[in-house]
Amino acid sequence: MMKRVCGLVLICLAMGVSPVFADNDTDLDRIPTDTPPPPDVDAAKQGTPDARQRIFIEEDFTVTALRNNLLVPIPPPEPSSWQERFLFDARKEWALDDQVALIVSDRFNFRAENDLTFPSHQNVINEFREGYLSWKIIDGTYFDLGRLNEKSGVAVGFNPTDFFKTRTVIDPLTADPEVLREDRLGTVMLRAQEISEAGTITAVFAPALTRQTPVYTNQDLRSIDPSFDRTNATDRTLVKATPSIYQDFNPELLLYRESNRTSFGANMTEGLGQRIVAYAEWAGGDRSSLIDEALRFGRNTGTLPGAAPSVLPEDPRRHFQNDLSVGGSYATESKITINLEYHFHQAGFSNQDFNNFFSAGARNQRPIDDELTFIRAYALEQQEPLGTQSIFLRADWVDAFVTDLELTGFIDTDLYDGSSEFQINGQYYLSNSWTFGALAGAALGRRHSEFGSVPEVATYLVKLSRYF
Repeated sequence: MMKRVCGLVLICLAMGVSPVFADNDTDLDRIPTDTPPPPDVDAAKQGTPDARQRIFIEEDFTVTALRNNLLVPIPPPEPSSWQERFLFDARKEWALDDQVALIVSDRFNFRAENDLTFPSHQNVINEFREGYLSWKIIDGTYFDLGRLNEKSGVAVGFNPTDFFKTRTVIDPLTADPEVLREDRLGTVMLRAQEISEAGTITAVFAPALTRQTPVYTNQDLRSIDPSFDRTNATDRTLVKATPSIYQDFNPELLLYRESNRTSFGANMTEGLGQRIVAYAEWAGGDRSSLIDEALRFGRNTGTLPGAAPSVLPEDPRRHFQNDLSVGGSYATESKITINLEYHFHQAGFSNQDFNNFFSAGARNQRPIDDELTFIRAYALEQQEPLGTQSIFLRADWVDAFVTDLELTGFIDTDLYDGSSEFQINGQYYLSNSWTFGALAGAALGRRHSEFGSVPEVATYLVKLSRYF
């Protein structure tokens, strides 16, 4: 199994595939600090002189190859085999005066698929990502009020301390975790931040505005709706502090509270010379397993029958569970940046859980298959790994082979069964305003493996973007 993992890593490196890094957090810079922003937010390259705005239109066409004879059959309807998307994406900031700014971020989608009726409300999806007021009270003291994307974490592939990531991704065009971190719904909250020579402290309160709703499928997405049920279904509080200990070491400590559950977290980075940055991200707290949480959520929201027996062993007791991402980045003189990480998700599927999962699916009974499919859909919506341990490799190559070509790629490998999810993305800047892109992804593995049991075996996308 380890030989297979190493082989896949070497393939990824040999192809020169690579990561693109998003905007840095305001209180703890994500690493590496000198990495360029992703193409869709690189204002200078896209001909946007005002860095306070990003406006573009984009045409995307996606083709998906589906697996036959799945070991865990999915209930109908099956995933779409093609999708056409035309979107208008805008992020803009207005300075209302010297101390107050209004920030709005939104994406309006027109979409068509082989499994969607046309015309219908599902052909129009609006993603209201952010809309908030930012108030600078005095130098170093800030208040933000409204819907905003609160991000935490220094890792790339899995962020245990990014507590506000759950249920925020609506209809992604990519599986790249760095892009998903940016293209997601914000949460309605009040955020206060104090920045001083002693460090940074941030306090966040996000109130419950509505009740929890079932896990969404591709065919029941809200059309023109803020989707507060995804982001504000429970009261949530976060406090995080970054004390200035010494120049190259400023750890971030986090305390998070949701409903009656408390979690702790920490982020640390350390430079090792001019080109290497080591980092670690950890979160822990009392919780039950992914299986128990998924089945409980399904029964509470009415997706699963409340009295139905579980097809997998359950243990409703809470235990202290750990999540960990540890790794490092390496930047070369030829504009290649590589991130290699180890991920540990204690609440995820153990070896025995995977055996039980595939054994239950082999019975080919509809109620059982519904529960098994729901557990996987729940993990995806929570942006949590299904398995317990994995290796993640991501790389970015700016000006790859020729000027203005950027290659981005990642591979995520389950350490239990050796299955992998792979994606490579290329973007070529035709001019200051036009960009052409193409993406190819695959899920590789045996039938009874994590990625070999997903319905989508391969995905291909082409896109054309016009920036203003």
